Amino acid sequence: MTALRPLAPTALALAAALATTLAAGSAHAVDFGGYFRAGPGATKKDASRACYGLNGPGLKYRLGNECDFYGEFLLSHTGKVDEVEYKAHLMTNLYNGGTDTEDEKVGINQMYVEGKGFDIAPNTSFWIGKRFYQRADVHIVDTFYTNLSGVGAGADGIVDIAGGKLNFAFFRTDNDNRPGSRLNLTLAGLDVNPGGKLTAVGTFTKGHFSATPASPFVPFDPGTPTTPETPSRPAVAAEAAGTNGFGLSLQHTQAIGATATNNLWLQYAQGSAGLDGNFGDLNAPSAARGMRIVESFNWQAGPFGGQAQAMFQQDKAEGGAKTDSATVGGRVSYAMSKHLKLLAEAAYSQKKPDGSATQKLSKLTVGPALSTGPGFFNRPELRLYVTSAKWNQAANAAAGSGGVTGIGDGKTSGTSFGAQVEVWF
Repeated sequence: MTALRPLAPTALALAAALATTLAAGSAHAVDFGGYFRAGPGATKKDASRACYGLNGPGLKYRLGNECDFYGEFLLSHTGKVDEVEYKAHLMTNLYNGGTDTEDEKVGINQMYVEGKGFDIAPNTSFWIGKRFYQRADVHIVDTFYTNLSGVGAGADGIVDIAGGKLNFAFFRTDNDNRPGSRLNLTLAGLDVNPGGKLTAVGTFTKGHFSATPASPFVPFDPGTPTTPETPSRPAVAAEAAGTNGFGLSLQHTQAIGATATNNLWLQYAQGSAGLDGNFGDLNAPSAARGMRIVESFNWQAGPFGGQAQAMFQQDKAEGGAKTDSATVGGRVSYAMSKHLKLLAEAAYSQKKPDGSATQKLSKLTVGPALSTGPGFFNRPELRLYVTSAKWNQAANAAAGSGGVTGIGDGKTSGTSFGAQVEVWF
C-alpha cells in the first residue's frame, strides 16, 4: 500500500469544499460508496498484535491477518448538459497501521472527471485526473494483479472489437524527482470462447531523468549551520538514468455455469514497466525482466462458497540473478444459516532469491461470521477469528530486524485472535 501523508488542514478544507460542491444542486444525483475494515486483535502471550506474510504480491492472505484500519469513501456527482453525461469523483481514505485509533493518516485516492456524449466521439468516455483504473484482483490476498491506476488522462470505448472495447490512457509520475511517463493500450472483454472473455493490456514506460554520479557528501543548504560533527549530509549513491520499459498482461475470465468463475493471468514485463501494467523501477535496465502466472477460482454452490489461487512469479535482475515466488491457498465459507457462516483460510507461500535460503510461511485461520446473506461475498461481514502461522528463519531475516511479525523476538510461529468487520457499500 502506498504510504499516506497526514492531510493538512487546508487539504481537509479543500476536500470538504469539493464534497459540498458535489452535493450542491437538487437537479443532479450524488452517489456515496466505499469500503472499510476495522477491528481489535491480539497475539498469544501478550505480545504486540502481529500479522504473517512474505514480502511480495499475493504472498499474504488477509483473513484474520490484517493488522491495520483502512477505509476509502467515494462521492460521485452525476450530471448531464445537452448530450454530454459526466461524473465527478472524489475518494478520500483513512489509514492506521495498528489497532489504536491514534495517528491516522488521511489522503485522496481518486479525484477525476469523466464524460461521454461529446459530438466528436459520442460513444467514447473521456477522463482526466487521479483514479483507480483497469484493476483486477484476487480478494483473499488483496492483490490487484492488473492495476493501471495513477494520475493521467484517457479515452475508453474508442472502438468495439469482437465484443470488447479499445481503451487508451496516458500517465505521469514525478515521485522523488524521478519523472516518468506511461502509455497503456487495453483491449477489454474480448469474446474468445463460449463464456470466456480476454483482456489484454500493453504497457510502455519511460523514465525522464539523467544519471546522477555518486557524491562523497552533500553540503547543507545555504544558511544552515554546520558543526565539526556534522559537516555535511550523508553520501549519495550513484543513480542510473531513466529507462524504457514494456509489459504485456493477458487475463482470461471463464464463466463456469452460473455460480463459478475462473481467472487466469499471464504477465510479462521488462525494463521500467511493472507486471501489473503500471510503473516499475524507472531506472531498471532492459535486462531486468519479470513474468507471472496466476490462476484464481471463485465459486458458490448452495451454502458452500470460496476463492482459491495459485501463483508463480519470477523476477530476473540485470546480471541474471533470479527470485522465484510461489503460493497456493484459499478461503472457504459455509452458511450454517442465512446469516451465520463458518470461515476457514489456509495457505502456503515461499520465496527464493538466488544465493539465499528459501523463505517459507504457512498460515491457517478459522472462525465464525455474521453476514447479510449466505454468499461468500455478502457484506458487511462481522467476524471472530483465530490465526496460526509458521515460518522459517530465512523469512525472518528477509523481513528485517523485526522479523515476519515486526516484534523482533526471533520466533518462527505465532497465534493471533480478534474480531473484524469488512464492508463495501
